Amino acid sequence: MRLLYKLAGLAFVATLISPASAQEWDLGVEIAAEVRYFPNEPIYPDQFEHWQPSFTIQPDIRWETDDRKHQVVFIPFARIDTQDDERTHFDIREGYYRFNSDDNWSLTLGAVKVFWGRTESRHLVDIINQTDSVEDIDEEDKLGQPMANLTLIRDWGTLDFYVMSGFRTRTFPGTDGRLRFGLVVDTDYPVFEADWGRGAVDLAARYSHYIGAWDFGVSVFHGTSREPRFAFAEDGFSLRPVYDRITQGSIDLQYTKDAWLWKLETVVREGHGEIFAAVVGGFEYTIYQIFGGADLGLLAEYQYDGRDEGYVLEDFGLAFAAPATIADNDVFAGARLALNDIQDTSMLIGTTIDADDQSMGIFIEAERRLGQNWTAELEARLFLNVDPDNLLDAFRDDDFLTFRLTRYF
Repeated sequence: MRLLYKLAGLAFVATLISPASAQEWDLGVEIAAEVRYFPNEPIYPDQFEHWQPSFTIQPDIRWETDDRKHQVVFIPFARIDTQDDERTHFDIREGYYRFNSDDNWSLTLGAVKVFWGRTESRHLVDIINQTDSVEDIDEEDKLGQPMANLTLIRDWGTLDFYVMSGFRTRTFPGTDGRLRFGLVVDTDYPVFEADWGRGAVDLAARYSHYIGAWDFGVSVFHGTSREPRFAFAEDGFSLRPVYDRITQGSIDLQYTKDAWLWKLETVVREGHGEIFAAVVGGFEYTIYQIFGGADLGLLAEYQYDGRDEGYVLEDFGLAFAAPATIADNDVFAGARLALNDIQDTSMLIGTTIDADDQSMGIFIEAERRLGQNWTAELEARLFLNVDPDNLLDAFRDDDFLTFRLTRYF
């Protein structure tokens, strides 16, 4: 965290020393009120019962010179939650300085969010940023990662090189929170394989390009895994996150043909038990101009993951051999509806079914703009027919409905 704040501070100072006549500021902020409702009684002791109100604020401060060679972005984020102390948190989502050269290269220094991926149901190759799990369980929310990033843009493709430090540990709900395991994850006492812990250096590189209807990326990462496995704490009442050093290679592809999008992500990873491979792939087919101008996208994907599922005895105690996952042999199906109206009304519905035990997770996400400065969002998650041996069993009574109202300034 200390390195993150230093880099963000250096980025801000760069704006102050630049000529005032050759710069442009863009300031904004979004404030949201959110309430979650859990209709079922909690499973574990000390969990709150039904209602979870919270509030968020996210300023967005951007600056660039007239020639766009120098850019600064600063996006802090804060949430205040009335039920779960661990969900009340602050983060610098992004805080960086970027230099854009006339020779088609750029250098970025600071806290950055980087997204890699193609598929809808799971982002296997997206490994740069840590997941902010207290925000939601879909792994879409990310913490800012301190880094230096060199980008080279050439006719034959784009090369990205990353040097990272200041590791961010994953967030988890507290004892009072819902959507947690039976044993609470003790985030205060993580275990690191690297001697330097959070200060260990991570390296990554990515090549991306397109040829005709094909878009693809080839990536490699070596460093501290963003996915922790868990060790049973000595007290027997909590879990300690274990962050191993891993090496991961990945390929992501997308093929576009008329209304079809065919997508694939696959990884091979070393460092979590035996070397294993994982893959997610499928398609999105869009039906245009229905219901008076709306677009309907139909999605289907298959998820496979071959990581170890057993336990190992470590110096710090009994631990999982690899990070736990629910996406080991699952099928995803969904639909995306965009009304293409003035209010940008959209909806996404999806379900993931375990092919082995038929455990099912369903989500619904809907969004609509209200006037020029407001947005209303409705989300729901349901867990149905959950097998007791499935990882989802920890959430079997945590079906929830979320309403969020956001004001943009």
